[in-house]
Amino acid sequence: MDRGSRDEVLARLAEAVGSVTVAHPTRVAIDGAPAAGKTTLADELAVVLRAQGREVIRATIDDFLVPRAQRYPRGEFSAEGCYFDAHDHHGLTRVLLDPLGPGGDRRFQHAVYDHTADAVLSPPVATAPADAVLVFDGVFLMRPELIDRWDLRVFVSTELEKTVDRAVIRERGVSSRADVERRWRERYIPAQQFYFATVRPADHADIIVHNDEAMRLTRGSSRG
Repeated sequence: MDRGSRDEVLARLAEAVGSVTVAHPTRVAIDGAPAAGKTTLADELAVVLRAQGREVIRATIDDFLVPRAQRYPRGEFSAEGCYFDAHDHHGLTRVLLDPLGPGGDRRFQHAVYDHTADAVLSPPVATAPADAVLVFDGVFLMRPELIDRWDLRVFVSTELEKTVDRAVIRERGVSSRADVERRWRERYIPAQQFYFATVRPADHADIIVHNDEAMRLTRGSSRG
């Protein structure tokens, strides 16, 4: 178990990224529940890696959502729908993860969807250098469809109940507390509980970042 400041945790994560030896860009998953702190952590890790001279591709599962018209076939508050229907995993693997992986041509797109405009995207294709790092944050990243497409798997752990209060603060400018609590308690938290029970993401993580009161880092089960 490693305790320390946030900067020390980020330094240890960057060290773990640097220890990955592959002949293609290093694909780093930052998995965790909504409002667990994964996006902030991924942004900060990207800054550290860039300061070390690495080229970083920063992407997020929010840019691989299914358009709203197709996202809720089981209802807007369905936990099963959150897990099974919300994201375009085929698009994610096709335009980003597989091109950056073994045998890929490193020609990628970082997004297929604009969540602010609720519109399908087709951004210009870019080519990554072989030593680039993809830092990708999102929910359900250890699911069977994606698990073998990561070169380093980080899971951000926090008590699910705490994510509700964080979400209320984060979304207070756009949603009422009642709306946020309903969405979390009926959709997001049950979906995470299903994911924890069926996939056991912490068992697949190389590193677990505990992000409750004080951030700390532990070695995941996949590293022995």
